[in-house]
Amino acid sequence: MTGGSMVRITPELLLQGYGAGIFPMAESREAAGFHWVDPRQRGILPLDGFHISRSLSRRIRRWDYIPRIDSDFTGVVRACADRDETWINPALFDLYQALHAMGAAHSVEIWVGDRLAGGVFGIVLGGAFFGESMFSAETGGSKVALAWCMHRLRAGGFSLFDTQFLTPHLASLGGIEISRSAYRSRLASALLRPASFTPSGYCPSPSEVASSSGASGATSGGL
Repeated sequence: MTGGSMVRITPELLLQGYGAGIFPMAESREAAGFHWVDPRQRGILPLDGFHISRSLSRRIRRWDYIPRIDSDFTGVVRACADRDETWINPALFDLYQALHAMGAAHSVEIWVGDRLAGGVFGIVLGGAFFGESMFSAETGGSKVALAWCMHRLRAGGFSLFDTQFLTPHLASLGGIEISRSAYRSRLASALLRPASFTPSGYCPSPSEVASSSGASGATSGGL
């Protein structure tokens, strides 16, 4: 099934796909439609296993940036797609905007002054967060955004962070690869879990984020 088929892909159908364990990708920015992907091995980022290096911890603790959520979702998606090769085509771009308007897609943003220095966006369904993409406009911007995102998901009661594939970059942050069947099992449990991307009273300090989940045992690797 693709966005260019006889079946019109709505935001609701897209969410059904995520709930079934598949996700959409376009061949390129110019592609008219997209295809569904169901990899044998699935990348996830364990919420209790995010690796915060000493250098990343220092960067998070600095006060020269402002973390925000959903203040420029469109800008984050556009920045993620602004590269030589991207799987985010116009059809998916529009669907992500629609999901955001429905409250089913969110962005975590790092602002320096009046510009985006980094960000990550994804889809939420139950207690699952489907991480779609991230970007850096400044060194370490995406890692700082990811650290704030992970802290927020833990506080909101999420149990699954789906990264779709495992890259060396994600592996260095604690990402792992699991089988399709193991992923489906975790997904089924996560979908039944009550969770909130905006938990009541949530307002952590940079120090709290920097010292969470694995920071104490981190290596000294750079950003």
